[in-house]
Amino acid sequence: MTPSCLSFFALCSLAMMMHQAIEKADVLIEAMKWIRKHRGKITVIKIGGSLMEDEAAITHLLLDTVFMESVGMCPVIVHGGGKAISDAMQSAGLEPRFVQGRRYTDSASLDIVKRVLGKEISEQLVQQISMFEGQAKSLSVCSNSNVLFGEKLALTDEHGTAVDMGWVGTITRVDTAPIRKLCEQRIIPVIPSVALMDDGTEQALNVNADTAATAVAKELHAEKLVYVSEVNGLRTDPDDPKSMIDSLTADQARQMLASGSIVGGMIPKIQACLETLERGVNKIHIINGRLRHALLLEIFTSMGIGTEITSP
Repeated sequence: MTPSCLSFFALCSLAMMMHQAIEKADVLIEAMKWIRKHRGKITVIKIGGSLMEDEAAITHLLLDTVFMESVGMCPVIVHGGGKAISDAMQSAGLEPRFVQGRRYTDSASLDIVKRVLGKEISEQLVQQISMFEGQAKSLSVCSNSNVLFGEKLALTDEHGTAVDMGWVGTITRVDTAPIRKLCEQRIIPVIPSVALMDDGTEQALNVNADTAATAVAKELHAEKLVYVSEVNGLRTDPDDPKSMIDSLTADQARQMLASGSIVGGMIPKIQACLETLERGVNKIHIINGRLRHALLLEIFTSMGIGTEITSP
């Protein structure tokens, strides 16, 4: 190859590198208005489902979370870990059972829930955030820093008969002071979905992670609540990703619940969304965490990538 050809290819390569650099700058400029809008405000991020088993997805989600904190936002993580709990139960010879989208939890199951959520997963998330040069702390019943308090959940069947759920709870109170203090110190709070009875008995309760995230967002008066799971958003057909709804109001979501269009584990999620909007959280997002940098795409771009639910 002649020197002139080498020079031509070098110039082409330089031009391509410059074009890519300009595109990156454009992305930053687009993100700037969203960074300024959300700076200093709390965003609650709920991570759950089988997504917790996807190492690559969790890596990118935590990188996104550290980025959010780095630009002045206040991310708060609330997590579940249903698949890990089911796997641990099966290893212990216990058969997972679900009623109305929630896990039946007897005393033996509760011990596993506390260990898997309150210690293993929560501490692993904290360690990973540290690896990405962020700071985080677990607020858990297992670390004597619990912030979730509740009571046993009362459910009824279609005949109005009480349903025994074991040690399944609903949140009645969130101790927001430790959460806000960590945010002020630029430390990301990590909260597993396990509560203590709000009667001083130290009895633990297994809480639906969506419900826990809702309670945290409401009590913190969060700017946003983002549900991150393995689905791309709210779908009219649970098995068809193309049926995702980009945006809807709270009234439209209520109509879908009433018509039976929303089924399975999405029922408590949407119920939690509606309760949260009623308490002043501005927007709720449901996104697919398997998409690389899903959090940043949803929060810092105009288009977004999931379902957004807003007040009427």
